[in-house]
Amino acid sequence: MTRTAEKIDTLVREDSSFEDALETIRREADENGGEVEWADVRDDLTSGQWGRLIEKGVLVDGEEGFIIADREAYDEALDGDGEGIGEDLPDIDSEESQWSQWDKLAGLASVLFMVGYWFDSVRDSVGGIIDIALGPLAASMPFYAVILAIAMMTGLYSTLLQANLMNMERMGKYQERMKAMQDKRSDVQDRKKEAEERGASEAEIEKLDNELQRVQEEQMEAMADNLGMFKEQFRPMVWIMLFTIPLFLWMYWRIHSSGPQTITETVVMPMIGETQWNEGVIGPLRAWIVWYFLCSMGFVQLLRKALNIDMTPATS
Repeated sequence: MTRTAEKIDTLVREDSSFEDALETIRREADENGGEVEWADVRDDLTSGQWGRLIEKGVLVDGEEGFIIADREAYDEALDGDGEGIGEDLPDIDSEESQWSQWDKLAGLASVLFMVGYWFDSVRDSVGGIIDIALGPLAASMPFYAVILAIAMMTGLYSTLLQANLMNMERMGKYQERMKAMQDKRSDVQDRKKEAEERGASEAEIEKLDNELQRVQEEQMEAMADNLGMFKEQFRPMVWIMLFTIPLFLWMYWRIHSSGPQTITETVVMPMIGETQWNEGVIGPLRAWIVWYFLCSMGFVQLLRKALNIDMTPATS
């Protein structure tokens, strides 16, 4: 980037209204043989903006007025791909956030499994199938240890699925873009408030109003694009639910159903004492659900530290 482009970039970052001022100067320079005078642009520029352009060396002395110091760099900064003008919003390919056919099938299967929470026939069918694999485990150890083993298994594949299916770099770009738009809006609002406090002209206030409206429209467009961020976040969840819901249905079937497979043993829980697995211990939450989540949350944190998996969105 040339020195002129760097100067323009600095000015626009300090005050985004400079972009319109620079366009005005270029238009007047084209109409007047390359030179521009204060009288030509005083209706569109403030005296402070005019002075800053001269101070920075963007405008230099001409024969009768001022000329643009480096016209090629000036045009490149204004007409280029956006480098050097305004906020550098991260480039995001929304197509990369699209779900594959397998992701959609996993989501559909998860929804079908969830029906088992309301229909006994589905729950009994799923529970009976899963019991072929987990039944021997439940017969050989206490049920609290079975739930601990399930929590460790679900925690392992949940962590690996999130690490492999969620793009932290792209998530970081979405967050950077949202923050940049918020900062840009705050900057315009602050400049408008300052202008009103110092009694600026109606033309300047109107100009800031128009700029604020443009920023708000850009924010609305960015919010629509940011739906990709929610797709990115939810993508590993459908796979986690696909594998976890059947295990939950099996535990529910083992504890709440009536039959020879029903778990009748009690458990001693901290601050609660001896209780049945199907009794509510925290509001409507049953003892087995509370025990599962306690085991799962603790193991997931240990696993992430052990494998050095960082689920924080990467920002530049």
